[in-house]
Amino acid sequence: MMYKPSSSSIHKKMKGLSYSASLLLLTLASSALFEVAAFVTPAISFPKRHGAGIATSALEMSADLSDVRVMVNGMPGPMATAAAEACLRKGLDLTPVAMTGPEIPASTITVADSVTGKSANVRLIPASQEAEIEASVEGLQAACGPNNLLVIDFTHPKAVNSNGKFYAKMGLPFVMGTTGGDRDQLIQDMEEANQCCVIAPNMAKQIVALQAGLEDLAKKFPGAFSGYKIDVRESHQKTKADTSGTAKAIVASLKELSDDDFEVGDIEKIRDDEESKAFGVPEEGLGGHAFHTYTFTSADGTVQFALQHNVVGRTVYAEGTADAVKFLASKIREDGEGKVYNMIDVLEAGALEKA
Repeated sequence: MMYKPSSSSIHKKMKGLSYSASLLLLTLASSALFEVAAFVTPAISFPKRHGAGIATSALEMSADLSDVRVMVNGMPGPMATAAAEACLRKGLDLTPVAMTGPEIPASTITVADSVTGKSANVRLIPASQEAEIEASVEGLQAACGPNNLLVIDFTHPKAVNSNGKFYAKMGLPFVMGTTGGDRDQLIQDMEEANQCCVIAPNMAKQIVALQAGLEDLAKKFPGAFSGYKIDVRESHQKTKADTSGTAKAIVASLKELSDDDFEVGDIEKIRDDEESKAFGVPEEGLGGHAFHTYTFTSADGTVQFALQHNVVGRTVYAEGTADAVKFLASKIREDGEGKVYNMIDVLEAGALEKA
């Protein structure tokens, strides 16, 4: 496995969320900070919670998830940390250990949700030997009980496929929030392994819904923008290594609507602070943002259609990720069969709680 660490602080507060939309909001959850490897944990037991207070809404699932424990891999990276905070906020418990990159010193951090006041101490163990990973995961699985240990992965694009194989090998249901990697191969590998997981390029529920709407539009009106040229620009914090997964997915729909020969490689990727600011990103959003603009321009330049989506912060993605974990845990209890899901499945199941 290959790994890339980050020095982001666990205590960094998530910035506010802002949207600027023209026709549609479309983007990608930025997040790719570490691949994970090894950790060691002593024998662990988890007390059962009775009548645990879990935030409810009209969209809440009926399954009892009080025994579920979530291992969030990739902390202290900001996206993994935000996801861990969202889990606490939505009534899920974190495991006392999690995996992090090999260059990050072993330490115990406190994950704290400022909304509910809930917190959890998590020991981050650097990557080293896979034998230690396996022994530790087995210990956690024994302590949690069958199918009660789930994983959230916000690591690094280069780690996506190898991490997926590791989770399948260990029988760990997971939500893959990390973008990049060979997504088709990842899905194929997980289907062949009969692995239960959620794999999606974007965890933001509103964006997922609108993305699905665009896909439907492309199916109903293919070629509606024939003769129009496509242009796509996306800006993310400079620590984001890959091109936006959502931008790639959106391009597929745009190409169905147009006859342009635009390819994923033509997406303009902005990772420079000054260029991002010129693109409209506020100073306070440079450390975590997703600004996307998609345009259709007529051949003579007299007509232009623009789709714009601007997000500052990571909360919208973190909330969706926690919802995906709850969805996955419920599906395991209902079906007991391995299956690869995406965020459309989560959305259609009504498993997205109100923010």
